[in-house]
Amino acid sequence: MTATRDHGDVYSATCPCRPILDLLADKWSALIIGALEDGPLRFGELKVRLQGVSPKVLTAALRRLESGGFLTRTVLPEVPLHVEYELTDLGRGASEPLASLRTWVEENLEHFGSHTS
Repeated sequence: MTATRDHGDVYSATCPCRPILDLLADKWSALIIGALEDGPLRFGELKVRLQGVSPKVLTAALRRLESGGFLTRTVLPEVPLHVEYELTDLGRGASEPLASLRTWVEENLEHFGSHTS
């Protein structure tokens, strides 16, 4: 594919879409986006949903997704303060192909053998 004004060329080393591809191909990013498909969640709810993620890794992934425009972070004026995360339109758009990938992986797990550990 040749780069056009509206589309990049992911195979080009200088394509500005590569950092976005890197962000979305990250395991935690894909799972965070999936967890937020049904609506906003608080940090603690995300941590429970994403079994095995550390708070540090979750925080870093949420910051990357927020800076990429895939989700919003809202501080709720409660005592104590709570933070809620929600997909943006861009994040909802990314959730569709990521959901297909997650489903494909689950349905084909038996083909991966020892590669899953």
